[in-house]
Amino acid sequence: MISTTQAIKLEDQYGAHNYHPLPVVLSKGEGVYVWDPEGNKYYDFLSAYSAVNQGHCHPRIVNTLKEQAEKLTLVSRAFHSDQLGKYEEFMHRTFGYDKLLPMNTGAEGVETAIKLCRKWSYEKKNLTPEKATIIVAKGNFHGRTTSIISFSNDPVARKNFGPYTPGFVSIPYNDLDALEKALKEKDVAGFMVEPIQGEAGVVVPDEGYLKKASELCEKYDTLFIADEIQTGIARTGKMLCVDHEEVRPDIVILGKALSGGAYPVSAVMADDDIMECIRPGEHGSTYGGNPLACAVAMEALNVVKDEGLAENADRLGKIFREEMNNLVDESELVKLVRGKGLLNAIVINDAEDSETAWNICLKLKENGLLAKPTHGNIIRFAPPLVMSEEQLRDCISIIKDTIKEFEKVEA
Repeated sequence: MISTTQAIKLEDQYGAHNYHPLPVVLSKGEGVYVWDPEGNKYYDFLSAYSAVNQGHCHPRIVNTLKEQAEKLTLVSRAFHSDQLGKYEEFMHRTFGYDKLLPMNTGAEGVETAIKLCRKWSYEKKNLTPEKATIIVAKGNFHGRTTSIISFSNDPVARKNFGPYTPGFVSIPYNDLDALEKALKEKDVAGFMVEPIQGEAGVVVPDEGYLKKASELCEKYDTLFIADEIQTGIARTGKMLCVDHEEVRPDIVILGKALSGGAYPVSAVMADDDIMECIRPGEHGSTYGGNPLACAVAMEALNVVKDEGLAENADRLGKIFREEMNNLVDESELVKLVRGKGLLNAIVINDAEDSETAWNICLKLKENGLLAKPTHGNIIRFAPPLVMSEEQLRDCISIIKDTIKEFEKVEA
């Protein structure tokens, strides 16, 4: 078996340096645990950015993957398959939307939603041809394609990748006045937003923001688009994060945990009035809706339902935030805790460009827990939703002990 040192060296030599991973190599995963080649065991507190909500290598999902892979994996959309219609009906029964457009990655889902929104705006809202704009929120992270980084305000994501795609208006997140002002402008097609901004550091909007934003969009005949790629599939304690405010978006984008981390699967859901604007030949994907993806996604969602993962995320999230708030009271290093369900973050009391959060994550790794900083001084905590309370409390002890240990070293 390849060693940790060898694996990192190979990546460094032959791979593009477009990521800066924690110096750990993972070779095995099961449930909430992962192991490196040397046999060291860790709690996974990132869940592949919430793609592994059902836990690593869930046996039901893996078995479905194996069974379907031995039958049929890909036919493209040139032909029908015996899985796609079943999957589309399953998603209709699960989420209540008339239609589903299947894709593979989260970024593809976002691009699809953008195209669908604009197509609807010209054919149903009669906006000026080629002039439709989509409102987005500052601090967003919707993916890495050229169009998506065009409406990002992250300089690292944008620098030297221009020229950028026009047609987007950026407003402050969690600002209803700014949203209504933008909605009053001419040729506005939609408002796309993350119910919680994950990559920005688990930024949770005010209670009622999503509900009011949805109502404003309806008032101005504009589509409300929810990017639930990271927040969806039980992560925040509900199947969709918007469910906390009983909001029904016009378009929902799903990905990540839609396959339980076993295979790239994403989806865009909308009702007939919107989805029927897309006609044969206008949009597609060779792998989108392939039989393997369909079978895996159905089983991944059945696992979420059968094992009560939304309820578990809600219950354990409350315990986690209570204990982290206790840590805020006890520590000068942690100044804030925020989150919903099992999508949480702590804000480190240091400058955004400091290495403190990174160094804390290195220390957490030494103590058997894997997490990663975002935006410099924020550490995101998002374990698999199959975690038990006993395991969670063990992780809480690791985090608290690590922070205290780090404070002593720094002092």
